[in-house]
Amino acid sequence: MFVRSDTVRRPRRLRLPGRAVLDNITARLVAVVALGLGTIVVARTGGAEDVGILALLRVVPGLVGVLAACGLPGAMGYFLAGPRSTEPRLWPTILALLAAGIALGTAAWLVLLPAIHAVLLPTTTTLVMLLAGVSVGTQLPVAVVKASLQGLDDRRGSNVVTASEEAAFLPAFGVAYLLGLRGPLLLVVVLIAADVLVAVAGWVRLTRQVHSRGMRLTGRPDRELARSVVSFGLLGQVGGVVNLLNLRLDFLVLGSLAGAAPLGVYAVASKFAELVKLPALAVTWVSYPRIARLGPEGSVPLMRRQLPWLAGLGVVGAVVLALAARPLLPLLYGQEFVTAVVPAAIISVGLVASPAGGLASGYLLGTRRPGTNSLLQAGGLVATLVLDFLLIPRFEVIGAASASAVAYLVTDLGTVLVVRRLLAGAS
Repeated sequence: MFVRSDTVRRPRRLRLPGRAVLDNITARLVAVVALGLGTIVVARTGGAEDVGILALLRVVPGLVGVLAACGLPGAMGYFLAGPRSTEPRLWPTILALLAAGIALGTAAWLVLLPAIHAVLLPTTTTLVMLLAGVSVGTQLPVAVVKASLQGLDDRRGSNVVTASEEAAFLPAFGVAYLLGLRGPLLLVVVLIAADVLVAVAGWVRLTRQVHSRGMRLTGRPDRELARSVVSFGLLGQVGGVVNLLNLRLDFLVLGSLAGAAPLGVYAVASKFAELVKLPALAVTWVSYPRIARLGPEGSVPLMRRQLPWLAGLGVVGAVVLALAARPLLPLLYGQEFVTAVVPAAIISVGLVASPAGGLASGYLLGTRRPGTNSLLQAGGLVATLVLDFLLIPRFEVIGAASASAVAYLVTDLGTVLVVRRLLAGAS
């Protein structure tokens, strides 16, 4: 009986938990649908320019906050699931780093405000820009609590935060709209309100999880542990920032060169095509802490089993979305967005390797190779930088889509090839 039970259980350790991946995909799909509905509402009430402003208000403050916190969200998976997860001063250290990140990020925003206002958001008021600085301090706690719940294996809690992060936008928008707010002021107030709501609920749940494990949130931070978290976070955040730049540098370049209206069209195309990335993000999210628990050797069979079929999944998803862009985008967003169809198809094709690349990234992070992951992300950024400035001035939206497609392929294929070599060396 024991032998039979053992043979049944062992293969399960060699696979990603399919239910966990599907649950995370579902949460991300809810978030994407909510984001899509929110974008539709903004497009119908404020047009393409407001859609472009919303895209920048989501991206830029969040980037400033994560940079100021030295990549703290990206380090949570390893330190909460790996060998240092039981250290008694871990949580006081995490909270100290979070508070420092909020303070530094908000200060940096105020210093950079004139440049950001002039280059990226010239049509907004000073009040909107100041409130966008407040959102630096509201987006970061959401990112940290989401990653922390996943690192503690509270998949349900992490998935709820993932879905709520976007779903909270719609009711907050409705209330603010009824109160008479309009334009960019409406958007930034809604983003802050949604962040606060989600962050409070998430941190209440996280506090209960930490206490149930016999840990304490309060106490004196550990300097050595803080240095270790910051070191991992910085190495990983180089890749995170590079990845975000790969995702959104085209937004910044297109917005500064062509204006908010073309950016709004491109934002719709990009978000639609990035549905292909849902399995990739879910796989990375689930595999990262799992691989940290298994260790480098224990995770090798898992990787060899999962990489091939994830590659096939990416091809199917890319083809389906590329074909669906033509009927769906004008129907959902209006005829003003018919020009988003071709860019959406181009970006979809560039994402064919993203599910396999997602698992490969999870392996690098879970085996404490954040620097390698960041270096590979940098290859895609180089492609993005060169192609954005070559193609966007001449081809605008189509040029931005082509640059993104190439950057995605370079990053995903490079990551998979490096991991395959690491697995071969582990034989």
